[in-house]
Amino acid sequence: MSSQQRQRLDTDAGHAPQRRDVALHRRARHGLEQLRVLAAGLGTSLLALITVYAVLLTSVLSLIGVGLLLARPVASLVRHVADLERNRLERWGVRIPRPYAPTVTGEDENPWGVARALLRQSSTRRDLAWLFTHASFGFCVGILGIALPLMAVRDLSLPAWWYLAPAGEASNSLGIPANSWAAVLFFALTSPIWAVLFTLVAPPLSRAQAWAGRRFLPPDPHVDLSQRVAQLTATRAAALDAHVTELRRIERALHDGSQNRLVAVAVLTGAAGRALDRDPTQARDAIERAQQASEEALKELRSVVRSIMPPVLENQGLEGAIYGLTASCPLPCHVDVSPLPRLAMAVEACAYFALAEMLTNVAKHSGATQVRVTVSVKDDRLCVRVADDGQGAADIGAGKGLAGMRDRVAALDGHLRISSPVGGPTVVDVELPCG
Repeated sequence: MSSQQRQRLDTDAGHAPQRRDVALHRRARHGLEQLRVLAAGLGTSLLALITVYAVLLTSVLSLIGVGLLLARPVASLVRHVADLERNRLERWGVRIPRPYAPTVTGEDENPWGVARALLRQSSTRRDLAWLFTHASFGFCVGILGIALPLMAVRDLSLPAWWYLAPAGEASNSLGIPANSWAAVLFFALTSPIWAVLFTLVAPPLSRAQAWAGRRFLPPDPHVDLSQRVAQLTATRAAALDAHVTELRRIERALHDGSQNRLVAVAVLTGAAGRALDRDPTQARDAIERAQQASEEALKELRSVVRSIMPPVLENQGLEGAIYGLTASCPLPCHVDVSPLPRLAMAVEACAYFALAEMLTNVAKHSGATQVRVTVSVKDDRLCVRVADDGQGAADIGAGKGLAGMRDRVAALDGHLRISSPVGGPTVVDVELPCG
């Protein structure tokens, strides 16, 4: 064996313990990650179990008509719990779109009509199937996954509390009595077996716990197309309304601002022409006023043009425009913008105006001391999040700003979500397709 080969073997032997330490650290970190997944799933299964009782109570009360009045709030509760599970799965890499059709309105506003319309929706039936499955099977899987590491901790800590337990009542996690120090130490030394067993069964347990969500929470492929058509019909109507509203705004801005300035320019230049020979001083004054009116008209025209398509988007892109908006915000802004590709101009403009509206609302109404802006691209969708530490209680129907923003976002097949409990914080999420 050559000296070079011996040196390589010695080097490999020296690195072997380090590689083992890295592998153990990676395995332990993966085990903790799986424990968090199972614990979060156990939490949503507990919420699902509570919601199951609410659904059953509503069903019983519906026999006497009272439960029909609770159909809409209970359906909202079911959807909220289902959304929590979707968010949990998305946090671990499984993105599930919300399948819900537009809100029931019109002829179905009576309690019986609301309940019937909700039950006709495939998303409601699939949510209920997930609810009962996750509240039973998911709960049992979560208990099993959490029990193994707890058993390891219990057996490992047995020497610390064994002597405090009444005689003959101390035992290990399997119920085997610990009647002597030898048995106690043996149980403590064998406690890592539970941790090793957990690392082996945690991945399949996590997949089993997520099975119901992956199976029932996505849109039904058989009815997804019809719901998609209904959604696109609603968003098309919203787009037309938003377009008409924007045209009226531009017309008012031109009529009330620039047009009046230009009429004043015409009147003043005519007066200057008539007074030029008779009173040059008066003519000069009229010309100066006409010049001032024309400059004001140009400023207002530029303002209207910027409100249609801000030049900063074309010059600096959406990323630069975002930094410009946050820099002009009167509140301290923490900005986190991932590298953004150039998107469709309509998408960039919608995101720009949505962010401007959100920052304006925060500054005027929230009572916040700071705001955080996060912009990123995930799964070919532009995600804009604005979070503040204000008083909360923001309502999308309380004013025209948020409602108009929702319509503009929906017109591009996007989504707007608001979480604003009383007392704060308020989080507004806007998602837009990148294409």
